[in-house]
Parts: sequence; C-alpha cells; structure tokens
Amino acid sequence: MTFDELPVWKQQLPRTENERNQEMDRAKIEKLGERLKEQGKMRFRDGATEEEILQFEKEHGVTLPNGFKAWLQYSDGGEFFLPAGVYFRGVAHKPLINVDHFDRPDENFIVIGATCTGEPIVFEKGKEEISIYDHETGRIEEEERFSDVFTFLNSLYDYLGIEE
Repeated sequence: MTFDELPVWKQQLPRTENERNQEMDRAKIEKLGERLKEQGKMRFRDGATEEEILQFEKEHGVTLPNGFKAWLQYSDGGEFFLPAGVYFRGVAHKPLINVDHFDRPDENFIVIGATCTGEPIVFEKGKEEISIYDHETGRIEEEERFSDVFTFLNSLYDYLGIEE
C-alpha cells in the first residue's frame, strides 16, 4: 500500500525520517525508470515487495543500499540499453543476487549485476556507493565509482557512450 492509499488520518501521523527518505527514493526511482523506459531497449521486471527484500537481507545477513532497495521495488533486477548495456540481479526474480559471488574485490563487496563485458557491478557492505569492478586488473577505477544507484543509473548514458 502506498502512502497515498492510506486513510487521511494515517497520512497525518508523523513519519520517521527513514520513511520520508524511502518515499523520496521511490519517487526518484520511478521518475528515472520512466525516463529509461522511454529510451527503449530495456527489460524491467516486476518489482520486489518490501517483505521480499527484507527476507533476502535476513536470509543472507546483508543490508542492501537504500537506493538499490528502491530500485528493486520498482524492478527486481532488469536490463538496460540492450544488447550492449548492463543488468541488475534481483532478490525475488532470477537471476538472483549471489552474495558469495567469486568475482568481486573481496568479501566486503556484493555483486548486484554486470556490464555487457562481464565486469561485475558491486557495492561495498554498509555503503550506498555502487562501482564497476575491473576483474582483469583487480581494481575499481575512480571514474567507475558512483555515489549511489541514482548516480549510477543517470551515468549509464555516458558510461555506455549513448546519446540521450
């Protein structure tokens, strides 16, 4: 149930800062998702529920970045700018996030997707930053670090050399 679907009296109750931030993240993701859809060559999946995300986190002992959780609720995984783009893994729809994936800088990182060349898209546990891991050099280049999922998704045009 969305905030707008709540009875008016519940909408007027004070909300926590975390709840307000989650709502803002979901609104930013929806706007960004719609913009990406207009570009074509995208495959989005049905969104995961908050319960599915929490269950995944509990089962695997991880906390996903807040912005990425907002993306998962919009599209549980998905592919961008096919065929030369990137994909995200999901928590309820295959391919699933593999928290023990071998192709990562170390055990403090979780692979959440990949580029068309097979380079893993990762985040460091406890951080919002999303990066592209160059498995050939064993490094994350500074220009392939993104402060959060929103910055990453907005940077896909430049990263892939695609005109908006």
